[in-house]
Amino acid sequence: MTVAVQWLRIAYHDMSTHDVDDGTGGLDASIMYELDRPQNVGEGMIQLLQDFNGFGLITPFFGMADIIVLGAVFAVVGCGGPVFPYSAGRIDATVAGPATVPEPQQDLATHIESFRQQGFNETEMIALVACGHMLGRVRQVDFPLIVTDTLIDVDTFDTTPAFDNTIISQYLQNITQDILVVGSNVTTQSDLRIFSSDGNATMQSLLSADTFNNTCAALFQRMINTVPSMVNLTDPIAEPFQYVINDPLFSYHNGTFNMITALRVVSPSPNATVTMLWADQQEDSFCPSTRCFGLTASRYLFNATINSTSSISKFWFKINNNDGSDPTVIDNDGAGFVIEQDPSLSLFVNVMRSEVILLENSGTFTEFQKIVVAVLGDAASATTSMTGFQPFSTATAPPFIPTTTSISLKLDETNPPEGGFTFFTANVSSAVSFLDITANVGSTSFTINNFDFGIAVNSFPFIEISS
Repeated sequence: MTVAVQWLRIAYHDMSTHDVDDGTGGLDASIMYELDRPQNVGEGMIQLLQDFNGFGLITPFFGMADIIVLGAVFAVVGCGGPVFPYSAGRIDATVAGPATVPEPQQDLATHIESFRQQGFNETEMIALVACGHMLGRVRQVDFPLIVTDTLIDVDTFDTTPAFDNTIISQYLQNITQDILVVGSNVTTQSDLRIFSSDGNATMQSLLSADTFNNTCAALFQRMINTVPSMVNLTDPIAEPFQYVINDPLFSYHNGTFNMITALRVVSPSPNATVTMLWADQQEDSFCPSTRCFGLTASRYLFNATINSTSSISKFWFKINNNDGSDPTVIDNDGAGFVIEQDPSLSLFVNVMRSEVILLENSGTFTEFQKIVVAVLGDAASATTSMTGFQPFSTATAPPFIPTTTSISLKLDETNPPEGGFTFFTANVSSAVSFLDITANVGSTSFTINNFDFGIAVNSFPFIEISS
């Protein structure tokens, strides 16, 4: 099977555990625990999950289920199909779901009930099967009782590899090659039973290319949004005109803060000037340093110097195209991009004191990251803890489960206290992508959740040590 077909297939098979009656199952990555079932046969499923694990996209808030859905969206678009909205927020299952994927040898009544449990009526069942099988194919090695000719590697459902309604027109003209319609094994002619179950009325309606595309897009979106009832998906994620790429990074040295952040602008004017502004704790707005002007590019980087006494409460951007038009303000709908503080920066990763270290020993190189955490408080009253999230599973076969490990922070003897801050340090593996950090100062706790360590290390100074 092609990659796109597998991406779409695994999404449906994962979703099909849903039970509309009790609100359980759905797209939750339980497929990782279900690959030993005949209904999920095929090496492609395992290989695909291995690929998804290797992409390194998993985060504490974006799991395998969200990646499976993203793959389905890309699969349809990549084959020339419609774009449909994508939402995140799925929760990965930790056990297998029920064995409810429809199988070709089952009768029509069983299929109707299976799709009903998934949330689809009979008309929607017909259309969803047609939409899914339009890109599909059957591997002989996986289904030898369906593809009986051993000289055939794969049997396709229609004559085109693109997202189109050829599967519909060829079926209605009785020239289809869909093996689940015309295969010699009558028991596995499931597409024929499904397509003809309403006298071909639904198939006739899908002869219109616009109707086909719109119907498939709507059904695919419902499919990917079928989740357990306790899961709340995000609003649809659309590509904005501009957005802040990464959370701000901070450094404190010699009485001043430095804040590093970035703004991405889609198709900016070549003459554009982008300015970052911010407000201090008293909400006074200013931009006192020339370093708060970005370069004329699609990605604008900023390294702003901030007074440590007045600190910073929020920041925003202004784009001036220098063509007489009014500047564009990017300010989070007027709220600005708020810096959490109580009342000043009390806990942060000090990026300019942190380091990427390359250690050379007799021709062997080892790279690790030394992270420095600043805590507003003295060493006697401050305690710290940190956990690291590693997205890559070391398992060779599904399920692929990310790991969270405890990382010990200790007092940083190379960075003595300064400006009321005490510095703690730890060595962090390159395999870690996100950090959760907690500091307790007396009876007060400060936390940083989901700190993007993978992005932050790009701003760490690089140190090479030979021994």
